Amino acid sequence: MDILDHWLNGAPFAGESTRTAPVYNPARGVVQREVRLATTGDVDSAVQAAKAAFPEWAGASWNKRQGVLFTFRELLNARKEEVAAILTNEHGKVTSDALGEVARGLEVVEFATGIPHLAKGEYSENVSTGVDVYSINQPLGVVGIISPFNFPAMVPLWFFPIAIAAGNTVVLKPSEKDPSAAIWMAKLLKEAGLPDGVFNVVHGDKESVDALLEHPDVASISFVGSTPIAKYIYETASKNGKRVQALGGAKNHMLVLPDADLDLVADSAVNAGFGSAGERCMAISVIVAVEPVADELIAKIKSRIEGLTVGDGTRGCDMGPLITKEHRDKVAGFIDVALADGADVVVDGRGIEVDGESDGFWLGPTLIDKVATTSDVYQHEIFGPVLSVVRVETYDDGLELINSSQYGNGTAIFTNDGGAARRFQREVQVGMVGINVPIPVPVGYYSFGGWKDSLFGDTKAYGPDAIRFFTRQKAITSRWLDPSHGGINLGFPQNG
Repeated sequence: MDILDHWLNGAPFAGESTRTAPVYNPARGVVQREVRLATTGDVDSAVQAAKAAFPEWAGASWNKRQGVLFTFRELLNARKEEVAAILTNEHGKVTSDALGEVARGLEVVEFATGIPHLAKGEYSENVSTGVDVYSINQPLGVVGIISPFNFPAMVPLWFFPIAIAAGNTVVLKPSEKDPSAAIWMAKLLKEAGLPDGVFNVVHGDKESVDALLEHPDVASISFVGSTPIAKYIYETASKNGKRVQALGGAKNHMLVLPDADLDLVADSAVNAGFGSAGERCMAISVIVAVEPVADELIAKIKSRIEGLTVGDGTRGCDMGPLITKEHRDKVAGFIDVALADGADVVVDGRGIEVDGESDGFWLGPTLIDKVATTSDVYQHEIFGPVLSVVRVETYDDGLELINSSQYGNGTAIFTNDGGAARRFQREVQVGMVGINVPIPVPVGYYSFGGWKDSLFGDTKAYGPDAIRFFTRQKAITSRWLDPSHGGINLGFPQNG
C-alpha cells in the first residue's frame, strides 16, 4: 500500500520512523493509503532544514518573496480542482465545499502578496536634535504550524503564506487523518520558485507535536484544534519560550429575534449547521430562538433537511460523511444523550439512506429541540451535523446564555431591527459576530479568532494580527554627526 512521506528540502523524505497511520476514504470506509508518523529525530531534521534555509530567505528582497507568492497564487487558483478532489477523497466534504475551502485560503495568499506594504516600519525624524528613530519588522526564524483535519488546505493557508512572505521558514504538521493536501501544496510552492527548505512538512501524532513544541530552534507555534489541546499547546510552547497562537473550540449560537425573516434563518441554519458535516469550528450548533418563533422556525428547518442528499462528495450530494468511524460514533452518541435528557429529537440522522457506500462514516443532519443548557449536548462542542434549539423568552435571556458560555468563537443574530443588532454586536462577548450572516468568518484582510476558551495567545490568525505574529519589531535610534558637533557631556541624554 502507498505510504505518504514527509517533505524536507524540496523533496519527499521517509525519515527514520517505522510507524504509520491509516488514511481513510470516509465515504467508502476503506483505508486508501498509509502516512508516516515522524519521530522526534524526523522533526529535528525538518527543523534543521528550515533553520539552514532561513538566513538566505530572510535576506531575500521583499520583491522576491512577493513574486513567489504571486506565482503560488496563480498556480493554486488554476489547479484548485486538483486539491479539492484530494480534500473530498480524504476528508469527505462535498466538492463544492472543498472548492470553497480553497477559495478562502486564496484570500490569505492574496493578502500576503501585499507584504512589502504590510510589514513596513515607522519613522520619526528629529525626535531629539539631530536624532531620528525608526522601526523595522524582521522575521522570527523557524515557525511551526499544527493544523486540524477539518480544513486540510485552508487552515495551513491561514498561516504559512504570511509566515513565508515575512521571511520565516516553516515546518507544517498537518492532521494525520487527511495529510495529502499539505504535500500537494508543498510541491506547488516548489513549482512557484520557493527555495528548498523554506517549507517543510512532517506527519505525525503527539510525538511530532511535542517535538515541535519543545524544539529550541522553533520560534513560534500556530495551532487550530479543540480547546483542551489548544490549551496544552499554549502552555507547553510558552513554557519553552515560544510565541504562540492557539485557536480552540467553539459552541456557536445563532440568536433569532421575533422580527427575523424565518426563511432566511432556516436557510442559514441549515447551511451553517450541516455544511462540511458540521465539522467546522464556525458551525452554528445552537439556535437560540426568542419566542414565539421556535415552532415555526423548526418546521421550516425540518422541511429543508428533508430535501438534503447525504452521500459521496463526488456525486453531487449536499453533505458528505464524517472523518472517521470513531468520530461518527461519538457524534451519534450525543443523540442518545439528548433523548436521555428529555430533549425532542425532531430529525434523527442515524440510519439514513445515503448516496454512497454502506461502509462510509455516515450521519445525517440532526435537529434537536428543547435542549437543556445543563445537557452535554449543549455544553460540549459536538463537531458534527447536530443542530440544537434552545428556547428563550427575551433578547436579554439569549444574550446572557451566549455570554455565559466558556467559548467565544463566533455568533450571529438574525433580526430586522438595526438597533437590536447594534446593541448585540456591542454587548456579546464573542470574537466574531454575524448580523444576518450565519458564519462570520472574516475576509482575509481582517483577523480570525475568538475570545475566552476559543483562543489562547494574544494574536489571531491571518490579517493584520498575522503580520505582528510572524515578525518582531526592532527600534533604531540614529544620529549622524555633522561637522558642527563638538563637546563632551557625560550627563544623562536629554530630549531637546
